[in-house]
Amino acid sequence: MFRLTRPLFQQVLKSTTGLTGLAVHSNPLPELIKTYESTLSLLSKVPQTSVYRQGVEALTLHKLKIVQGVDGNVEEAEKQLDEGHIEEILEVAKGEESLVTKMLEWKPWEPLEEKPESGQWQYFDKGSSPDS
Repeated sequence: MFRLTRPLFQQVLKSTTGLTGLAVHSNPLPELIKTYESTLSLLSKVPQTSVYRQGVEALTLHKLKIVQGVDGNVEEAEKQLDEGHIEEILEVAKGEESLVTKMLEWKPWEPLEEKPESGQWQYFDKGSSPDS
């Protein structure tokens, strides 16, 4: 019986996040799983060779496995993810999902439309070393 009432009990205990403008989410874990899965779905449209896709996909998969493995325990998810309140984690996940959408629009993995000027990407003299 305690197992069935744990989510309700946790919500009764947490009435505020203590952060201005960030309300307590009534059911954050399913929403977080949905957001992570949506992000992974969007990332499948990015070329596999893209470093951005590789990094975000690995991180999102790792976080998704954690959230799926905590069996509905919000406190355990917060502890294992170690990123603050679950509501903050959800906001970050939604921000990453939004960024993936923008990256699909911008296509930063494609070659530049115009050839860069000579020396544009050189910030230091090639002949010098960091020790000198």
